[in-house]
Amino acid sequence: MFKKSLLAAAVALVLPVAANAQTGTQYPGFYIGAEGGLNWLLNNNSYQMDTGWAAGGKIGYDFVGPRIEVEGLYHSNTGTGNVLFPGGVANVRGRIDQVSVMANLLYDFNIGGPIVPFIGAGAGIAFVDSTIQGCNMCSTQFAYQGIIGVGYNITDAFRINLDGRYYGTTNPGAFTNNNIMTMLSLTYKFGQPEMAPPPPPAAAPVAPPSFMVFFDWDRSNLSDQALNTIRQAAAAFKSKGNARITATGHTDTSGPESYNMALSLRRANAVKDALVREGVPAQAIAVIGRGEQGLLVQTGDGVREPQNRRVEIVVQ
Repeated sequence: MFKKSLLAAAVALVLPVAANAQTGTQYPGFYIGAEGGLNWLLNNNSYQMDTGWAAGGKIGYDFVGPRIEVEGLYHSNTGTGNVLFPGGVANVRGRIDQVSVMANLLYDFNIGGPIVPFIGAGAGIAFVDSTIQGCNMCSTQFAYQGIIGVGYNITDAFRINLDGRYYGTTNPGAFTNNNIMTMLSLTYKFGQPEMAPPPPPAAAPVAPPSFMVFFDWDRSNLSDQALNTIRQAAAAFKSKGNARITATGHTDTSGPESYNMALSLRRANAVKDALVREGVPAQAIAVIGRGEQGLLVQTGDGVREPQNRRVEIVVQ
């Protein structure tokens, strides 16, 4: 009954945790660990044993899911029992020690999650005291165990495990060697995968090529310098293969606003005509007049500012 109750409690602990686990990382590799816990050598007809302890270590390999390991444990329990002597029977207090070397096969669930339930079984050899008076572990026995537990991945490499297990051996002598254990262990896994480098930063968007031509006051004719700039804009258009050009005309703040709007359009159309002469299709050019809006140099009204008398050419 005691064994069944312990296993049922372990299952009840594991299942809700597994359901709520989140995804993490897990990778194959060798691991080592240290462990310790409580050992109950179950009461039998011969002896009444106190709660004892067990401690040891293990080395294994994680296949990500299945795991195999070799485990060595030292068990010790004190208690009382009747011992036969030549003159009769005496009730004595003593200790039963044993060392077990086990090969365990385990299986992890919720692979990659931070919370990892597992089950397992093992078999091996044990060196056991044959009586409560001890004989320096003189009895060699076949040992076996069943394991159920849950692990928590502290980091990719470090993991803490809590398990409950039944451990037994063939009959060592004066008592039946049935044990229930609860063990806490810490393991370290080797060969952590290298972190992938962060992705390169996204390239900043490239502004479309733009050009600017300037005009004399109250004029829309193109200077030699303006014509040279227009040739560069036409070459940029041709290099892109499939593009459009926007020519936006501007004026300074001198003169009436309505007049300046018309002047800005004349300037933009003069640039369009020059672009067409340089081989740019007319249908690929959009003309906009903004008059006094969008000043390159902010001025008051009625100011003849040369940099505001311009057409901006954008190839996109």
